[in-house]
Amino acid sequence: MANNASLHAAGIAKQDEFYTQYDDIQNELNHYEKHFEGKTVLCNCDDPFESNFCKFFLRNFNYLKLKRLICTSYSTSTVVGQQLSLFDEMDAPVERGSAVM
Repeated sequence: MANNASLHAAGIAKQDEFYTQYDDIQNELNHYEKHFEGKTVLCNCDDPFESNFCKFFLRNFNYLKLKRLICTSYSTSTVVGQQLSLFDEMDAPVERGSAVM
């Protein structure tokens, strides 16, 4: 049985922000690489600057042969206006069969 102590503690602290991990996104979307060619992807998220989905699609835009990427949110970002690196700690080259980084 899974231990949900961290979820229970977050519920008590009213901290409900849990983000999908970049590696989980990569592992899942690797199965669908061929379906992205020529497509527009819309990422409607809390903060496009911090969203791992936005980072994934930005880093793999050319590899997946996307037509367009739209990242949007309703509220303002806490990091807007700051210098951010798209390739922060991931400088590995793209390898066929595994959408990257």
